[in-house]
Amino acid sequence: MKVLFLTHSFPRYPGDAPGSFLLRLAVALRAKDVRVHVIAPAAPGLSEKDEIEGITVERFRYAPREHETLAYTGSMAQDVASSWKAKLAMVSYLGGDLARAISVSKSFQPAIVHAHWWFPSGVIGQWMSKLTGTPLVTTLHGTDVRMAKAVQASRPIFRAVLKSSARITTVSSWLASEVTAMMPDARPDVAPMPVNAARFAPSGSRQQNRFLFAGRLNKQKGLDHLLRAVAAMTQSAMIDVVGEGSDAHSLRLLASQLGISDRVAWHGQLSQDGLVKMYQAATAVVVPSTDEGLGLVAAEAQLCEAPVIAFRSGGLTDVVQHDKTGILVTPADVGELARALDGILCTPGHAAGLGKAGREFALSVFSPERAARDYSAIYRSVIGDRAQ
Repeated sequence: MKVLFLTHSFPRYPGDAPGSFLLRLAVALRAKDVRVHVIAPAAPGLSEKDEIEGITVERFRYAPREHETLAYTGSMAQDVASSWKAKLAMVSYLGGDLARAISVSKSFQPAIVHAHWWFPSGVIGQWMSKLTGTPLVTTLHGTDVRMAKAVQASRPIFRAVLKSSARITTVSSWLASEVTAMMPDARPDVAPMPVNAARFAPSGSRQQNRFLFAGRLNKQKGLDHLLRAVAAMTQSAMIDVVGEGSDAHSLRLLASQLGISDRVAWHGQLSQDGLVKMYQAATAVVVPSTDEGLGLVAAEAQLCEAPVIAFRSGGLTDVVQHDKTGILVTPADVGELARALDGILCTPGHAAGLGKAGREFALSVFSPERAARDYSAIYRSVIGDRAQ
């Protein structure tokens, strides 16, 4: 079976983080006799056609090189909403994406078009499905659902994409409920994205008092709550911060105002191999984000047997089972978060038990083999329904 992936985020080179779960899914699907071909946007330094771990990736141009800045930043929706220049680039993006997808479709002849994120890829998938008759599967990952909720004007397009989809999937049960709240007849399947279980694995001993945050430095990821919680702890601890984002300066300023600048190490963006080493050494990984589509950082940390402390919000409740595979904290409750951090430091045996249980759970739910099984079954179900 041939499946065409449409996405705005996919690894640019081996070990690149953006969209790495899509590469894992594409590779794992080979064991299910599913061949994946990927359409993704261009970026400086990338060739028009490439192969990563045996997966063919074709990249479309949408602007002069210096203006191809929409993708791989993690802020596409915000950029388009706030800038006319980005809006114009998006129009060109949609045209370039559709043209390349149709061109590839003629030679590749996919049985399924699989769009990741309803915007922009789902829009392209909807147009392709109408033009070629190829059934569309659309997966919602979280940021796209937040956009549909926040931007009223996008709601008709959101509904049109889902109505055009033969199947809809979400990466968490929380996202499924968010989708059905906006569109009761949508009925999405819950099918998480995979994590690289071979790469994310435990190794060696852990630091005694170093917590790790990994994610974009913006309001939704909640690093400000963690900084305040560390300042309120009774125990002394360090924080390693991995990531970049629009709030980097204000977060550094907050750390200074709280008097903990000397206890925060800012690492910027790391490769996946570098991030694995941080997971393996951390006392615990803290995920203080809200409305997280799934929380792959939490799953990656669990695979490395790192205890996870997370907000009881969004898809994180699918990943962390309170006091079994991690600790869940009331969102934005700095005092409760501080107590959870202190508790991990004071009970290292319990923390280690959470880490081991977390790995067992993550292997059962987020392995590439599990994701490949789920998505190959969805594809074959769509083709079966089509035949009938």
